[in-house]
Amino acid sequence: MAEGAGQVTGTVESVVFRNEETGYTVLSVRPVAEQVGDSRRLTVVGRCATVWPGEEITAEGRWVDDPRFGRQFRAETLTCVAPTSAEGIRRFLASGLIRGIGPKLAEAIVRRFGTDTVFVLDNRPDRLREVPKLGAKKCAQIRKSWSEQRQSHDTMIYLQSQGIGTGQAARIWRRYGPDAIAIVKRNPYRLAEDVRGIGFLTADRIALSMGVAPDSELRAEAGLLHCLQTAAEDGGHVYLRRAELLLTANDALGIPVERLGEALEADAQRQVVVLEDDRVYLAAHYADEVSVAARLAALLRAKPAFRPIVADKAVAWAEAKMGLTLAGAQCQALRMAVGEKVSVVTGGPGVGKTTIIKALCAIFSARRLRLFLAAPTGRAAKRMNESTGFQATTLHRLLKYQPQTGGFLYGLDNRIAGDVFIVDECSMLDAALTRRFLEALPDAATLILVGDADQLPSVGAGNVLGDLIASGVIPCARLTAIFRQDASGYIVRNAHRVNQGEPFELPPPGHDSDFYFIEAADPAKAQEIMLRMVTRRIPARFGLDPARDVQVLTPMRRAELGTDRLNERLQASLNPAGPALLRGSVAFRRRDRVMQIANDYDKDVFNGDIGFVADADPEAHTLTVDFDGRLVTYKQDELDELTLAYACSIHKSQGSEYPAVVILLHTQHFKLLRKNLLYTALTRGKRLVVVIGSSKAVWIALHAEADLRRQTTLAQRLRALAQAAP
Repeated sequence: MAEGAGQVTGTVESVVFRNEETGYTVLSVRPVAEQVGDSRRLTVVGRCATVWPGEEITAEGRWVDDPRFGRQFRAETLTCVAPTSAEGIRRFLASGLIRGIGPKLAEAIVRRFGTDTVFVLDNRPDRLREVPKLGAKKCAQIRKSWSEQRQSHDTMIYLQSQGIGTGQAARIWRRYGPDAIAIVKRNPYRLAEDVRGIGFLTADRIALSMGVAPDSELRAEAGLLHCLQTAAEDGGHVYLRRAELLLTANDALGIPVERLGEALEADAQRQVVVLEDDRVYLAAHYADEVSVAARLAALLRAKPAFRPIVADKAVAWAEAKMGLTLAGAQCQALRMAVGEKVSVVTGGPGVGKTTIIKALCAIFSARRLRLFLAAPTGRAAKRMNESTGFQATTLHRLLKYQPQTGGFLYGLDNRIAGDVFIVDECSMLDAALTRRFLEALPDAATLILVGDADQLPSVGAGNVLGDLIASGVIPCARLTAIFRQDASGYIVRNAHRVNQGEPFELPPPGHDSDFYFIEAADPAKAQEIMLRMVTRRIPARFGLDPARDVQVLTPMRRAELGTDRLNERLQASLNPAGPALLRGSVAFRRRDRVMQIANDYDKDVFNGDIGFVADADPEAHTLTVDFDGRLVTYKQDELDELTLAYACSIHKSQGSEYPAVVILLHTQHFKLLRKNLLYTALTRGKRLVVVIGSSKAVWIALHAEADLRRQTTLAQRLRALAQAAP
């Protein structure tokens, strides 16, 4: 039969394949007999909101002869309805969709009610007691599950009719449940605030398609929030100046500035934004900064939980304990840390920050104080544990998330019973996490913050470490001299050169080194060199596992040398085959290196955590990931929390160290090329750093003068509180 337009109606025998994110589905369908002259099964391919075996479909599209899969009907529209035949109903109930009904019970229910089964379940569920051996408890379970399924089905169909993707529709249902349709109709912009993965642009498209006026107050209010959120996500800004916000929103929305000004006042009345002088904050960001400043002031004022430590004696004791002699700057930093209630120790790679932490651990533990070590990420906490011998944890786990309440166990009303808290990698601290942490500390606690202030600032809004140093209120020790044993290596040397705006120092040709720069001005050439390095040359020369020990870093996600394309090429080379779960065009396979890209407190995994796929089960639609020995299971529609991580952005690599890193740096990354970005990338490598790219891109990174300062007010708030203190 030649290709041509047509229609197919029939009953779904089985769902051969389904991508829950996109709705792309392959069905085996038993057609209405007169359509094809017999009862052969047909393959129907298309997109639909939801489908289950036994449902009846109507598909409009065309017949094609696929060279790989044979003859199939490619549906342009695919509509599913509840089954009407007894066999379709039986198959539908036996599919596993309705909790409590398996194949045997499905057959018994249909035997009793026949084609009236759907009517009974919809309108007279009490009649289920007529089915032999079906008790009241089981009937109640079936009634509830059937009702939920019907509501979910109707909601999914409605949301998809509004242009919402299947994966997004599933998240909307999970967030709002039976109220989803009413909420979306009343205010589609709530989707951007409440549902992960749905941003303002998607919500705006839905709103406009539903008839919301382009200059409506609803759109203006939501658009202003979007501009503030974008400024936080893209630039780390805690606030925007009023004029800047209104002009940005005017450009993005096309709404007159006067109208936007009225909407801003309405947002302030609703307390979703805070107006302070000419600054406009999202309410949460304002509360974060105010709380951080207040908690630090309270810690500085309160008496310590232990009697004073004689700093000189403590330093001498620590030197003897560790069998080394500290340099002058290290001694000063150690004296400060044991004598102050709150202090900061900062400096680049190899300057002795880890030595200071080890000495502090020895001193405080010798006094039998309750000592806690923490870091923003799991990898950073693990390194802290390995370097000190003391238990360390992530800040999230220290605060103990409580799934039943949706909050942390520790906070303002339930402080952690501790005397001393040491936090490493503090350049990664944003205002929100810092607030949660500080609110959980008792006023008597001693707090020591350690980090490299020259690295990239946090992914989230705020510039906590930089602001604490800039305030002049928090005692700070800056270490500059290099003490690490590998200080003669080119990694540490070049990291410090980059920080000073100086070009790379390269080893003489033919000499072994821990640092290499390979010129590759053509992106395609750079990509091929990267593949050879990762898959062949580095494993052969250094004995490293390319999937576990070598991390590719790049400034951005998109473009030819972005993480998306690089992960595609690396997966094809390192892990090309095997059972997989799909999210869009990305396949997750067993042994794949993956990264969590959103905090998931229920799963106890957090943004930036790296794991390896332990199992991919296409039939159960589940993926199991091993995060440092802890197995975490993801359902198909939760895969948007993961991304392949053979390559990752430099920003996402913060807090981690790898045996080897391969850095792609090209002029196509122009907008992001900055000194602190390159510096952060170099300091991720322990044994080997290879930079592949153009000399021009390196020059741009070293000399870019764009103002990347974050708009924050934490330093000013700290100074104001210090001046107001009695």
